[in-house]
Amino acid sequence: MTGELRFPDGFGWGTATAAYQIEGGATDGGRGPSIWDTLGRVPGAIANGDTGDVACDHYHRSAEDVELLGWLGAPYYRFSIGWPRVQPAGTGPLNPVGLDFYQRLVDGLLARGLRPWITLYHWDLPQPLQDAGGWPARDTADRFADYARAVHERLGDRVEIWTTLNEPWCSAMVGHAEGRHAPGLRDPHAAVAAMHHLLLGHGRAVQALRAGGCRQVGLTLNQYAIYPATDDPADAEAASRIDALVNRAYLDPVCRGSYPADLLAHLGRHTDVETLVHDGDLTDISAPIDLLGVNYYTRHVLRRRTAAETAAAAGLPSPWLWSPDIEFVRGDLPRTTMNWEIFPEGLHATLTRIATDYPGVPLWITESGAAFPDALSPQGTVEDQSRIDYLAAHFGAAHRALTDGVDLRGYFVWSFLDNFEWSYGYDRRFGLVHVDYPTQRRTAKASAHWYRAVIAANAVPPQTR
Repeated sequence: MTGELRFPDGFGWGTATAAYQIEGGATDGGRGPSIWDTLGRVPGAIANGDTGDVACDHYHRSAEDVELLGWLGAPYYRFSIGWPRVQPAGTGPLNPVGLDFYQRLVDGLLARGLRPWITLYHWDLPQPLQDAGGWPARDTADRFADYARAVHERLGDRVEIWTTLNEPWCSAMVGHAEGRHAPGLRDPHAAVAAMHHLLLGHGRAVQALRAGGCRQVGLTLNQYAIYPATDDPADAEAASRIDALVNRAYLDPVCRGSYPADLLAHLGRHTDVETLVHDGDLTDISAPIDLLGVNYYTRHVLRRRTAAETAAAAGLPSPWLWSPDIEFVRGDLPRTTMNWEIFPEGLHATLTRIATDYPGVPLWITESGAAFPDALSPQGTVEDQSRIDYLAAHFGAAHRALTDGVDLRGYFVWSFLDNFEWSYGYDRRFGLVHVDYPTQRRTAKASAHWYRAVIAANAVPPQTR
């Protein structure tokens, strides 16, 4: 047994959700369609033909969910604003009914002593903006800044911390190169354009929020621990290339004001990157931020394929921008139901790497969690010991990073509720709280009770490792 791991006073425990994944109410209160509503109507795009039309019905059950959050006791709740709910056309006046929903949510949280943390964009672009070109179109960056400014004008008096984007890599690459996420494109040029314009939208939104008096603003990036499979220089190059595509493509422009040279060399095979980057863009993108959110789930181990292997893999849709000469090596570590390796050491490595290479910005773990095949017992409980073990190990990795001097301010578990897991539909359960979708009944899992105790003690109890 190991001793308890105590965290610094004031450490920010929390949970996180996203609007499209939990709200439902797809046509209620003047909400317009998003790109995910559209993709959900494409046969075969979502497992089991699932949609987010109802999801967890949070739009109608938010009072119940806020009570559960109060019971859990995590001081922070990170949620996203549904852009189509508050501005259905993606431009023009805001929808007062949609705004009222979020104002009630914020007020309910504050009344229970909880701190709301807003993410402005968690992948649900209004469909009219997609029809006008979407993120591959430069104009969308300015529409996002306008939206950010308008929402902050209504909620900024009560919400202190704002995140512009959640995981722009997924929006750009999984949505525009692989086509597994909305808008479901397989176009490398569109993916690169979306990457740049998402970052440009972030930078311009930061400026808009600052002008409105925003106290703290940042963005959230999904980050992977990247390793070569062997000491072979070819494998090292493969690992570096993927690191550039998924990690440094976003860290460098935001924190250094430039894209990595090796990234530009690789992307140049797919599009003329320089035509996308206008004078002043990188200055806008690197507007100072107060925090950087890190979403961590797993690692990647890479090897360079042989010429014959590369030829056989060519042309397969991939979020890695058609790198058929790179193989993702599958290890023998335990896995979640997402088929992701459980590798808490990678969280420590990711946090220390960012703190070393991009110093000066406080870090928050804005998502970290695991999907397991949770089921209600005959007694009406969910005994998800695997999730408790997962969280204990990752909390330990975060604690080691703190001990090593990383300026880590908090840790948000993904997710508060089981929810619509994008292209997997309702087949994957990440929640601390079980949702029985036919009845919408909420049941706090064993992990929720365990996490509640961690929060109350500000410490992880001894665990059998």
